[in-house]
Amino acid sequence: MTQLTDLRKSYERAELSEDASLADPFEQFSKWLAEAIAAQVPEPNAMTLATVDSSMRPSTRVVLIKGFDAQGITWFTNYESRKGRELATNPWAALQFHWVELERVVRIEGRVDKVAEAESDAYFASRPLDSRIGAWASPQSQVIPSRALLVANAARYGTRFLLHPPRPPHWGGYRLQPDCWEFWQGRKSRLHDRLRYQLDADRRWTRERLAP
Repeated sequence: MTQLTDLRKSYERAELSEDASLADPFEQFSKWLAEAIAAQVPEPNAMTLATVDSSMRPSTRVVLIKGFDAQGITWFTNYESRKGRELATNPWAALQFHWVELERVVRIEGRVDKVAEAESDAYFASRPLDSRIGAWASPQSQVIPSRALLVANAARYGTRFLLHPPRPPHWGGYRLQPDCWEFWQGRKSRLHDRLRYQLDADRRWTRERLAP
């Protein structure tokens, strides 16, 4: 059996220099995300969301990005889930994308707010029928006696709403407005490239290199 201490990889695919990177982190992110999609890495839209509860205990989970622009990074979920409850208490969070095949990581920090109801309605209407029923059927993050409850709930709401389930009042979108980005590119000998973008007092992005 291979020992964990023996697992090593040399990162040699690419580099990230100040001259080659874009001045706007949203544009740099758009470029890297497009490259991840083009490279057909598994689930390039998957990101880890980190939140903190009222006792300062952190938790993470994987969610899917559903949009981004100068306003921020958007995803959709159950407002009554653990992450929803934690964001209601502490609206600051962090996101991370890890594209293993490209030897790249993107970290994003900022404040999270709910998106407008119309935006949540529009996205919910675009989801497959099973996913829309599932949003009603699952009391996300709550303890349940068995999977049978989910199946029964799905059948009940499917019968109730047929082909037109409305968006549940407890379900919708969040948007993280970044004030800090970090782009990490793996390099040989563990001398990785790390570029951080932070908003200054004038709401302009300052780019700086971090030691790996």
